[in-house]
Amino acid sequence: MRAVVQRRYGDPAAVLRVEDVERPAAGDGEVLVRVLSAPVSGSDWHILRGLPYAARPVVGVRRPRAAIAGIEMAGVVEAVGPGVTAHAVGDEVFGWCDGAFAEYAAVPADQVARRPANLTAEQAGALPIAGFTALQAVRDKGHVTAGTRVLITGATGCVGTYAVQIAKALGAEVTAVCGAAKADLAKALGADHVHDYATGGLPTGFDVLVDLYGNPSARECAAAVRRGGTVVLTGGTGGRWFMGTDRWLRVLAAAPLLGFRATPLVHADRLEDLVALRDLVEAGDVTPVVDRTYQLDGVARAVEDVRRGRVRGQAVVTP
Repeated sequence: MRAVVQRRYGDPAAVLRVEDVERPAAGDGEVLVRVLSAPVSGSDWHILRGLPYAARPVVGVRRPRAAIAGIEMAGVVEAVGPGVTAHAVGDEVFGWCDGAFAEYAAVPADQVARRPANLTAEQAGALPIAGFTALQAVRDKGHVTAGTRVLITGATGCVGTYAVQIAKALGAEVTAVCGAAKADLAKALGADHVHDYATGGLPTGFDVLVDLYGNPSARECAAAVRRGGTVVLTGGTGGRWFMGTDRWLRVLAAAPLLGFRATPLVHADRLEDLVALRDLVEAGDVTPVVDRTYQLDGVARAVEDVRRGRVRGQAVVTP
């Protein structure tokens, strides 16, 4: 099969190669999925570069732990391994895995679920990890309910497009922070108000700030939320060692002094949340925003387009 292979860390254009490799087999508790779509996100750039260095014990110290890139997908079950009863050949599924930028992937059976009936394969592939992050930030960390005033930075990125829709589904009043060129997308997602980040600073008086961009200082966070409000820290920009998570520590330390609650989020991949996302989609509350599609030989270009903010919503690879 054809796959996007990475054997060292570095610039995506230099380290990614499309190669013919052996097709995997479904092992114990696994399904073999014919991949129909796999999204590209900011996480892919970090993984390809091996950044931050603090994450290397997880992703691979000297070289990538997974030789084939890509971490989520949608596709069709081609074979089931021993012990698998929840899925059958021909099932249309979506979920997370290693080696998604390929024609086939062997995936643990508890990491996939039935594809939402009202989504294409391209849309479904874009849903899992960005959806996990948004759902857990808004529902679990922000505790957003009806009437909550929510400010979301990075609202038109791959996670933000889900965060806006999930917050609206929970009954919140949502203000989206994005560039002026993407204000129409934020409105289409359901945002009640849109703030252009180029004007400087953040609007004020919110119950919850979901910070997906990773840039506001502790004082800027304090100004954005009411006293006793919540700041959910998910994004990060900065140095090679911690990529902005050191800012989380500064915000966490300053929060009690400045009168707000800060809570960081490193998303968890969970089957129950994959099902929850599917339920939101099938109820009509959430729809993935897929802006661009690429072939396997365009993965490096897709990673750069996402990193440079050229994508409205998400980019998807179709093997």
